Amino acid sequence: MKHLNIAVIAGDGIGPEVIAEGKKVFAGIAKMDGNFSVAFEDFPWGCEYYLKTGVMMPEDGLTRLQSFDAVYLGAVGYPGVPDHVSLGDLLLRIRRGFDEYINLRPVRLLKGAPCPLADVSTEEINMIVVRENSEGEYANVGAHLYPGTEREVAFQTGVFSRHGCERVIRYAYELARRERRSLTSISKGNALRYSMVFWDEIFAEIGREYPDVETHSLLVDAASMFFVKDPKRFEIVVTSNLFGDILTDLGAAIAGGMGLAAGANLNPERKYPSMFEPIHGSAPDIAGQEIANPLASIWSVSQMLAFLGEEVWAERLLAAIEILLVERRTLTPDLGGSAKTSEIGAAVLEILER
Repeated sequence: MKHLNIAVIAGDGIGPEVIAEGKKVFAGIAKMDGNFSVAFEDFPWGCEYYLKTGVMMPEDGLTRLQSFDAVYLGAVGYPGVPDHVSLGDLLLRIRRGFDEYINLRPVRLLKGAPCPLADVSTEEINMIVVRENSEGEYANVGAHLYPGTEREVAFQTGVFSRHGCERVIRYAYELARRERRSLTSISKGNALRYSMVFWDEIFAEIGREYPDVETHSLLVDAASMFFVKDPKRFEIVVTSNLFGDILTDLGAAIAGGMGLAAGANLNPERKYPSMFEPIHGSAPDIAGQEIANPLASIWSVSQMLAFLGEEVWAERLLAAIEILLVERRTLTPDLGGSAKTSEIGAAVLEILER
C-alpha cells in the first residue's frame, strides 16, 4: 500500500479552520480508496509562532519538511506582524528553499459558482496560469539606504535568469502541448526593456521547438482587460512572478471568488516536496466564526492528489466540489449559504460516496 506523509502548516487566522476540512477530505478519500493511506504532521509555524519566538519558522524548518511527500499550507498573516515578514520568512522561504519554481493556479468557473461577469458560461472561464515562482520581481534583491534622511532611497531589483525563464516557459509549452491548448505569454516588454524583452525573446526562442502549439503574447495591462472582457481567449498562460500573482487574484474574482482559489507550488523534478495552498489570506477578522469558505483548501487537495499520482481522485474531488455548488445545500455565507466551515468537508465526502 502506498503511504503519503503530508506536512501541514495551518498558519494563522482562518488557516486552521479551512485546512482541517481539507485534511478531513483527504483522509476520507484515502479510506474510500483503500490502496493508499495518508498521515499528517502539524507544524505550528506562522505569525503567532513569530510573536512568541521572533521567527516565522525555525532555522532547521526546511530540513524538517524535506522528507515529506508534500506540504499543505493554510494562510499566513496577523495584525502586528509586517506582511513582508509573514510572506518572506515562511511562504517565500519554502518556495525558494525547495526550488518550487512553478506556481500553478487554475482559473476555472465551476457550475454553480458566482461570477460577476454578465452572460459568461462556465466554458468561457477555464484557464491554467503558470507563474514563475522563484525569482523575477520577488527575488529579494535590493536595498534601503539612508533611512530617515533626505537621501533615503529604496531599490528593488527583479532577477530574470535564462535558467529561470527557460524552465518555466518550457513547462508551460509542455503543458499546452499535452492538453492541446493555446499558450499565452504575458509580459511588459514595451516598458521593461531589459527583463521583459529578455522574457519575450526566450518565449519566442523556445516556441520554435513547439510548432504545434498555438501561441499569443500580450502586455500585462491588455491582458488584465481581456481577463474581464474576453476570458475565453486564455487557455494556458505563462507569466512572471509579480504579474502572475496579480492576474490570478483577478482570475479568482471572475471565477467564484477567493474562497474557490487554489494554488500549487511545484518542484517538478520532485527533488523537494511541493507545496499546496488556498491562495486567500488569513482573514483574522472572521477567524473562529465558522463562516470561512474551505473549498479553496479542498481544491488544493485535488491538486495535491494529482501531483502525487492519484489523478482519478483529483478529478472526482473537483467534480464533487462542483456538485456541492450546484446543489446549494451546504455552502458557507460567502456563497449564499448558511453552513458552517466544519460542515463542508463532510458534505464533499458524502457526494464522493454516492
